[in-house]
Amino acid sequence: MATLGNTANIFWHQCAVGKPEREKLLNQQGCIVWITGLSGSGKSTLACSLGRELHSRGKLSYVLDGDNLRHGLNKNLGFSPEDRTENIRRVGEVAKLFADAGLICIASLISPYRKDRDACRTMLPNSFIEVFMNMPLELCEGRDPKGLYKLARAGKIKGFTGIDDPYEAPSNCEIEISQKDGSCPTPKEMAVQVTSYLEGRGFLQGL
Repeated sequence: MATLGNTANIFWHQCAVGKPEREKLLNQQGCIVWITGLSGSGKSTLACSLGRELHSRGKLSYVLDGDNLRHGLNKNLGFSPEDRTENIRRVGEVAKLFADAGLICIASLISPYRKDRDACRTMLPNSFIEVFMNMPLELCEGRDPKGLYKLARAGKIKGFTGIDDPYEAPSNCEIEISQKDGSCPTPKEMAVQVTSYLEGRGFLQGL
């Protein structure tokens, strides 16, 4: 006997207005810009700067910030490997919905495990742009905007990415942002770099 909760009894409901119609209305193409990197590497800075840059060009975007999401959607998750995986899975599903709505969804999370990021990529393979904030640990720890590295070094935080938990760098990301001649690019320069990529790929134009 089938039960009500059986997935075989759940069907996808298709609406008359779909992603192509929404993209035509917005004059852009929905996609996911996934920003990954160590704590303190500049992910949130880039996300907000990119959002401003797109807004100035008349393009609609939305930022999914890892910390912000842990205040609501993911507030019941910790930082075990299993909870990290579920955290990224949930954000990936939400980002996919935003992209389906025709928005440029900017997801900013440490997302330390390559398999979890790759799983999100499979949700929207042709519209997933991975941005790697390739900043050295020494720089990120020197910034330590939340004081977390200091706590991790003191043993007051366990499983902290980059200290006693690994960060797996992307093997084939679309965009890599790093220091040039020992200096970090400005938020504006980073945002323009990503925006130029989106423009070149046609995401800033309707179909």
